[in-house]
Amino acid sequence: MGLAEGGPLLEIDLGHRMIDEGLKRELSRQGVFVTSLEELYNWGRKNSLWPLSFGLACCAIEMIATSMARWDLARFGAEVFRPSPRQADLMIVAGTVTKKMAPQVVRLYNQMPEPKYVIAMGACAISGGPFKQGYNVLKGIDRFIPVDIHIPGCPPRPEALLHAFMTLQQKIDEQSLTGQDRPRHLVAELPSEFPVPQFGAHDLEPPHNSQIWQPPSVIRGGKS
Repeated sequence: MGLAEGGPLLEIDLGHRMIDEGLKRELSRQGVFVTSLEELYNWGRKNSLWPLSFGLACCAIEMIATSMARWDLARFGAEVFRPSPRQADLMIVAGTVTKKMAPQVVRLYNQMPEPKYVIAMGACAISGGPFKQGYNVLKGIDRFIPVDIHIPGCPPRPEALLHAFMTLQQKIDEQSLTGQDRPRHLVAELPSEFPVPQFGAHDLEPPHNSQIWQPPSVIRGGKS
């Protein structure tokens, strides 16, 4: 690639993620735009997030407001809320997840194609919120499906959801196609579907997905 007629040739490794920014700016002034396959791939993914069109409780009202004209979620390429999980790649768990609804949420997640992402919106989706001690409320959707972004609040405002979108976009943009830090959907050993919990005699069975969540261990210390 020559900068000018008779100028020196520059060898650029397009497969390498990090390209010198000064060199890129110099090339762009010459009308030559250089990128890597990873940057192009991640750019396409982060700017075409299609959320699944469903909500569980009051947080869904804030999610709906985020897509309206005042906050304009369309700026992030995510205005297309899909009615089918087979056409969506982002699940926004907006609201309280009851144990009666948990199997349906996991089933919807399993039907979404890879790569797919999950945003847990609000205290109820993260930990059960004010209903945490209730017998019928799941204490966090991350017990059954992997969550990429958590949004605290009860309910979080649309600005918080926009910040979560930008955080998810940054996370996608920094992912590598190869190596140990490559995204989950590029690791053949990791599953894209998880067991759907069933109703047992006293609780959901299994009570959590042991592949992605383990209860914290309690260490009780005695007198030394």
